[in-house]
Order: sequence, then structure tokens, then C-alpha cells
Amino acid sequence: MGKDYYKVLGIAKGASEDEIKKAYRKQALRFHPDKNKSPGAEDKFKEIAEAYDVLSDAKKKDIYDRFGEEGLKGSANGGGGGYSGPSYNYTFHGDPHAIFAEFFGGRSPFDHFFSQNGEDDMDINNPFGFGMGGMGNLGGFHRPFKPHPGGAHRAREKKKDPPVMHELKVSLEEVFSGCTKKMKISRKRLNPDGCTMRSEDKILTVDIKRGWKEGTKITFPREGDETPTNIPADVVFVVKDKPHPVFRREGSDIVYPAKISLREALCGCTVNAPTLDGRTITVTSRDVVKPGMKKRIAGEGLPLSKFPEKRGDMILDFTVKFPEKLGQSTRDALKQILPP
Repeated sequence: MGKDYYKVLGIAKGASEDEIKKAYRKQALRFHPDKNKSPGAEDKFKEIAEAYDVLSDAKKKDIYDRFGEEGLKGSANGGGGGYSGPSYNYTFHGDPHAIFAEFFGGRSPFDHFFSQNGEDDMDINNPFGFGMGGMGNLGGFHRPFKPHPGGAHRAREKKKDPPVMHELKVSLEEVFSGCTKKMKISRKRLNPDGCTMRSEDKILTVDIKRGWKEGTKITFPREGDETPTNIPADVVFVVKDKPHPVFRREGSDIVYPAKISLREALCGCTVNAPTLDGRTITVTSRDVVKPGMKKRIAGEGLPLSKFPEKRGDMILDFTVKFPEKLGQSTRDALKQILPP
């Protein structure tokens, strides 16, 4: 007849995927060798893992449901057992402890599901069907539990740490073209035992999109330190503009300080302005340039963050340099020339 995997997990044939998971959780916690020191617990723990390995896999489960263990493993083929149906040739080579660790995300579930204060206060909807206090032996250990007021048990719940913020400095040229930044972080990670920790480095890759504005945030969920009592914090990088030797930024516009003499301000001037992509733009003005006057050159700024095919403007911010002093003859000439 072969093994009855459903019976091993304590569920009926035809159980749903969710019911199979709940059953494995219950039985694996009950017979885990770290908690259950009774004879045969290790073998039972492995048998539970094998049952879950089969029933949680749709293809294996289908073969098993139709042809039983003999069809799944082909153990009776040619062996005189009377079975001559199809064979899946399945053999359980898995590590039950690895399956357990993977199921619980590599962490010890005992801290989360069981009370640490020596009492048996468990939620009345306890999915395991048994209460437990003081992290004692679980093997065949069923003790009555009393509902906690409000329906909540006193198991220690993990809380998520607040985000860890880092500045990510970028140049205007990098914002103009877009770039990739690789940021190395050091963090703590839990070992599979769920208790001890290790330090590790990780490289986080940030793709800087063209036109990103200062203050843009890039979030890497749960990349912070991990401990037995916390949910790792999100790591957040915040874009910060590097000071530029020539330009300053105003949103998607760039401002170029154009310094001209008083003569150029009054008689006309030509300004050779650099661009972020290495060109030079020549701008000629015949108008009188007043201090603080600005001239806008369309389409020579930074890409727009939402529409990077379009660009902001370059703004020429004129600064008029006045002479330190004037001779008397120059003063007299200016008085004759300049309007009152």
C-alpha cells in the first residue's frame, strides 16, 4: 500500500495547498529534534519533510494521488509486488532541516510562536492545536491553554526598524546622462539557527535616471541589520547634488553666471557659455544689460525627470562688473554721453 503522506501530516486526501502548509508547520514544530527529545523524533521529522516535499509539489502530488507511493517511487516495478503502473522514480534526497529552514525563512520560528514567560497564554485560534510555555520539550506534549483577553497571545512579535537613510551624491553631468552607482553596505544577517548573527557586505546597485531631482529616494526593502528580535530596516538612498564648479541647478534648469563689464552691459556683449555635454554656446546681446538681468536659452538644461526626452533651459544670470574708479576726464565724457 505504501506510505500515507496525508496521514503523516494529519490531513485528509484532497487537502488544499494552505491546509498542507499548515499541517506541515504544525507537525514539523511538534517533532523538530531540537525541541522533541523523544525516541524516533528525528525519523518522524524526516518523514514529515518527505510528506510535505511530495504534497507541496503539484506534479508529485498528482502522481501520488493517482498511483500511491509505488507509482511515485516505482519501488515495486519489476520487483514482484504486483504493481505495473507508471513510475515517477521519486526518491527523497532532501535535508529535512533545510526544508524546515526554508519554510520558516531561515529563522527560528520558536521565538515567534511560543511564549517566553513561562505561561501558556496562546491565541484561541492557535493553528498548532497545542499550547507551550518556557520553550520545553514538544514531543507528544499537549497541554490545555487558556485564551488571553482580547484573543492575542504573548509571543514576542518582531517590529520593523525605521529606515536607514544615506545620501547619494551625483554630479550634474551624471544627472544629465544617467548613470549606475554601486553602493557597498555592511549589515548583520541571521544565521539559519535564527539566533546567531554574521556580518556581511552587500553591493546595492542604483540606476540614476536622467533628470532625477535632488531629494529623489531609492528604497531597498529590508536590507538593514537583521537580529532575532527585529525585522530588517529598509535602506534608503536620497539623491543629493554635488556642488558644480560652473553651474547651479534650479529644478530642470541650470544657471550660468555670465560676468560682463560695464562697457559690455551698455554697448552689447557676447557670452560663450559651456554646456553639460561639452559644447559651447555663443550668445550675443545688443540690449542694455542691467544688473540681475537673466536670459533664457531653451532646451539646454537638464532632462525632465518624467519626460527625459525633453529638457529644461539654461539661464544666463548676468553680473555687471563696475570699474573701481574713474578719471575726471572719463567722468566728464560720461556726463556728456549718458542720459540724465
